[in-house]
Amino acid sequence: MTKTSFTQMTAAGSDKPIPEIGIGMLGYAFMGKAHTNAFKTIPYMMYPPPAIPRLAAICGLEESQVAEAAQRYGYESHYTDWHKMLEDERVQLFDNGGSNDIHAAPTILAAQMGKHVICEKPLARNAEEAKSMLDAVTKAGVKHMVGFNYRFVPAVRLARELIQSGKLGRIYHFRAVYLQEWLLPHYDLPFVWRMDKKLSGSGALGDLGAHTIDLARYLLGEVKTVSALTRTFVPERRLPAGEGHGKVTVDDAYASLVEFHNGAIGTIEASRFATGNRNRNSFEINGERGSIRFDLQQLNELQVYFVDDPAETQGFRSVSVTESLHPWISNWWPHGHIIGWEHTFVHEMAHLLDCIVNDKDVAPLGATFEDGYRNAIICDAILKSAETKRRVDIEK
Repeated sequence: MTKTSFTQMTAAGSDKPIPEIGIGMLGYAFMGKAHTNAFKTIPYMMYPPPAIPRLAAICGLEESQVAEAAQRYGYESHYTDWHKMLEDERVQLFDNGGSNDIHAAPTILAAQMGKHVICEKPLARNAEEAKSMLDAVTKAGVKHMVGFNYRFVPAVRLARELIQSGKLGRIYHFRAVYLQEWLLPHYDLPFVWRMDKKLSGSGALGDLGAHTIDLARYLLGEVKTVSALTRTFVPERRLPAGEGHGKVTVDDAYASLVEFHNGAIGTIEASRFATGNRNRNSFEINGERGSIRFDLQQLNELQVYFVDDPAETQGFRSVSVTESLHPWISNWWPHGHIIGWEHTFVHEMAHLLDCIVNDKDVAPLGATFEDGYRNAIICDAILKSAETKRRVDIEK
């Protein structure tokens, strides 16, 4: 029976004092906006919150734009130099939402200064860089998390619980895609940093595939081998302001075959050229006693099938993951009242704050820098496989 109803939504919380944690945000665009929204929502929706996020400072390249962002979001101060922001004693948690090429240096420095850190995915442009970040946070002893927010979708958490409970039995297959179309139309979109390997590390692989690879590890465990293909469909893009053309040095799409240590096999692919797919992040897992399906575009639902169901009603059915017994839902609305993409960040940041305040482990429910490093190893192996046209073993 559900515990969340229209008459119980204003129940009193704890009267214990709530600590405050100062946030220093690098980046004010897509992820800066998503993360800030989460921090501002936590105090009144994840009640009582583990901590009150104090929006201490935000940093970006352009003075006028970062000043406007600070005013818009409610940050107390703004900087155009992340070194100076990290010197700000109010900043206790450094949130790195910058481009991939500035993930390592500021995050490592923040850890060395004793600040807790969260870094957007992919953790780094390659495994070597990710390892340097992992080494830094390990040495510093700070809490650390990678922004794999899809771990914090209630339906995805339910999928993990079903697998770990043994209800699906032995797992045979994992197949997943992350498909977008934002690089279409082919020749009209100008060159952006995500097309430059020096800045991004990879294309659709790091941008989208890193999420799916993380879900594969989160749900099924470690990957043993990979075999892959990559494609760059449009090799050049026009530069801004009519400055000629820039060479695209990353993948527009990739497809891979994977083998897990538990014996399961799978396919994982991603594309930014998948016409008609706005943001399709979906997976299907098949086991001996049942199967599950998930699609981010219907994130409140998990499709389930169990072989023990009565034959006359057997088949995939949709479970509305909106009951108070489901992860996080008791913080939101009565059952059947759906939540959205932005709420995954609320869950994610609340988890990190709880780990900081109460000295809990970020893993296994949250993704640590160890997870980010393991993810980068797999991404590197996919690129190596595509280049050499050979299957690649994943180092343990």
